[in-house]
Amino acid sequence: MNNLFTATQLNAQLLRTISYTYCEGADIGECLSTAEHIKESEWDSWYENWLQTAQRIEQSAETSKAAGNLISARQAYLRASNYYRTAFFFLHGQPVDPRLVQAYQSHIETFAKAAELFSHPVEAVRIPFENTSLPGYFYRADSSDVKRPVIIVNGGNDTTQQECYLTFANAALKRGYHVLCFDGPGQGESLIKENLYMRPDWEKVISPVVDFLIKQPEVKSNAIILIGLSWGGWLAARAAAFEHRLAGLIANPGQFDALENIKKSCPELTTLLDHDENLYLEKFMAQALANPFMAFKFKSKMWVHGVESPVELLRAWQAYNLAGISQNIRCPSLILNAENEQYCPGQAEELYETLTCPKDYFLFPSSEGAGEHCAAGALSFFHQKAFDWLEQLLAPHFPLPPTENEPLYSM
Repeated sequence: MNNLFTATQLNAQLLRTISYTYCEGADIGECLSTAEHIKESEWDSWYENWLQTAQRIEQSAETSKAAGNLISARQAYLRASNYYRTAFFFLHGQPVDPRLVQAYQSHIETFAKAAELFSHPVEAVRIPFENTSLPGYFYRADSSDVKRPVIIVNGGNDTTQQECYLTFANAALKRGYHVLCFDGPGQGESLIKENLYMRPDWEKVISPVVDFLIKQPEVKSNAIILIGLSWGGWLAARAAAFEHRLAGLIANPGQFDALENIKKSCPELTTLLDHDENLYLEKFMAQALANPFMAFKFKSKMWVHGVESPVELLRAWQAYNLAGISQNIRCPSLILNAENEQYCPGQAEELYETLTCPKDYFLFPSSEGAGEHCAAGALSFFHQKAFDWLEQLLAPHFPLPPTENEPLYSM
């Protein structure tokens, strides 16, 4: 795809933000005009320009709401929320930048204002988890007491449950599913406000989420689907290997081993890690971190995982490997991939080959504008593949009843 920036990471995040135009979370002109003012040589330029756009759109939302134009207000709040998230993306890391905290707070507040204006029922929930709780939103397709299949949307390293509404929940609600989005350890509020860090035993996160859902009277407890987005593709697969109450799994993209890409560039890495060769590991990382975007990636992930050095992060990532685990996934699984996948190339195929459950695989092609990570820029294509697969999976046993407002779906 044509790039506006020379830096791959900037283009990826711009495309990610623009993608949500499809579900009223962005406007193409607003995104492109913001990007045109960003100076690649000035790191803070990204934050400053997206913040200005977010604040302007939030003000327009307030104006529309005051005038009683609630649909316009809802759409503008959603766009503002997305732009605030985009603004703080490159601030991830420790010590925590106060600008990130402020922009994150605006991100969740504008989303909450949009949620108040949704046409479908929505409830902010707290999911009991160990000695605390996880924040989430439970969205219902309508206000009836009809039991429906429910989708758990599991985000990745740098997402929030609010973004997950744009990525998948919005589309699922239109098709008659209930949806739960949440911030697990290392994500959104759980990380920024609660200091809960990422963990490899993700089944201990998803099982309490399933426990919560089966208590909801509107949920078909035997029709719970888990979808993992970005790094969530690994997390969801790991959880599905142990949580067998799931009726289906979608991983976009499928992932297998957090260290695999680094091992390809440094084949001796496994030996170095096994023998605690910290001096050599530090030299290797010093070379890798000379690239500013690689440095940002490690700084961000160190915060997410609660470690203090790049070498500690490498050691933590050793636990994020599905070898000998993915074979335990029992539920039907759809493994998605993208032709230009840059973060985990080849891993979706690797995961797919290890599965012994009913399984399907699909590669999003770049020739159709869908070849980037998570099929960014082609949400409608992604949704079409995912929901067509779910329709075939659920229709024989759990047909979707029509919603109160949109009886458009197969019975």
